[in-house]
Amino acid sequence: MDNVLGRDLISDLPQSIIETILTKLPIRDTVRTSILSTKWRYKWANLTHIVFDDKCGTLCNDKGPVKDNLVKFITRFLFLHDGPIHNFSLSSAYLQNSPDIDQWLLFLSRKDIKELVLELGEGELFKAPSCIFSCWKLTRLELIRCELDPPPNFKGFFCLKYLNLEQVSIAPDAVESLISSCPLLESLTLSYFDSFTLTIRAPNLKYLCLEGEFKDICLENTPLLVAISVAMYMTDDIAEHFEQSSSCNFAKFLGGVPCLERLIGHIYFTKYLSIGIQLGKPPITYNHLKVVELYQVSFEDMEEILVVLRLIVNSPSLEELQISGSSNVSAATEASDLDFWGKEYPTDCTFRLLKTVKMTDMSGVLHEMEFIKFLLRNSPVLKIMSITPSVYVTDYRINMLIELLRFRRASSDAEITFIQD
Repeated sequence: MDNVLGRDLISDLPQSIIETILTKLPIRDTVRTSILSTKWRYKWANLTHIVFDDKCGTLCNDKGPVKDNLVKFITRFLFLHDGPIHNFSLSSAYLQNSPDIDQWLLFLSRKDIKELVLELGEGELFKAPSCIFSCWKLTRLELIRCELDPPPNFKGFFCLKYLNLEQVSIAPDAVESLISSCPLLESLTLSYFDSFTLTIRAPNLKYLCLEGEFKDICLENTPLLVAISVAMYMTDDIAEHFEQSSSCNFAKFLGGVPCLERLIGHIYFTKYLSIGIQLGKPPITYNHLKVVELYQVSFEDMEEILVVLRLIVNSPSLEELQISGSSNVSAATEASDLDFWGKEYPTDCTFRLLKTVKMTDMSGVLHEMEFIKFLLRNSPVLKIMSITPSVYVTDYRINMLIELLRFRRASSDAEITFIQD
């Protein structure tokens, strides 16, 4: 028993376990383990996973000392580091203009870096040095608030699987070239991009998240996509572009994603998909699509309604549907083409797996109510339909609820929940 108590069990653990323990600590505390014993003096110097943030510097309200202390700490840490660095993350509000970052990245490019995350504060964008593009073994790259200009001789990141660019200044053709030169890319996030026309060619892409002012998006070679999330912002320039467009955006964006399982479309997404849409079957059936979430759908726009119907009618595996409306007009507003529902989508359409429907910001306009009626009468296994009226709807709420309760339901278990608050 005495021998067991006297042994240094932690110091004799394998290096991989010790590193796991050290990476759970703040990096300053990790370095302080060097005072424990001679065995621990340089254990921190072999870490392959390193995370720096502003807490590594002096904690005070004066930006200058914090920045200076942070730069000294990171520089000394890297100077004394021994061995490869596979994961490096830097998040700071102070260092966006520091020339030291270029030196750190050059150092990392020679350390077999595999995952690189840079998030650099507010103000002027950090101009990423060209040495980033010589990190051939990168599997993950996240750049937030940077300027990025791939050099002419850049051939691609042949190991990259995860790419996240947020508030990154880069030419549209450079983005397209960067994406297509990453043959193993599985996850792509582009956030806060302005007035972009984007064509994505990524044969192994599975997860796509887009946010920004996109004039046009074409998914040209993305057969393995399983999840898409899109938030589009509307400006006068983009609205004018939409009005002048004659191409079918639905076909360009969703015409080549047969493996899609989850689709989330935020503001203006259904408006974008409705440009150039025509009646008839879509180019593919979405056999794997289980979850559809569409926000701010205008039920006064027949083409937007057609987008929603085209998606759900051709998704035989659909289980969850969530839709929010965008109309704040009176429910008494006249609507045309009410025979559209029976003419274009007959009653023999069946949602065989649809169990949950959530409708929010509903105004009770005629096409909204027809859509709800359409779902109820064609969903034999529906469990719950949750309906939340718009804040603009006050007097009509009771009439809306009474009308909902009159609708015929294909499922005897279907429960309608009307949420007033």
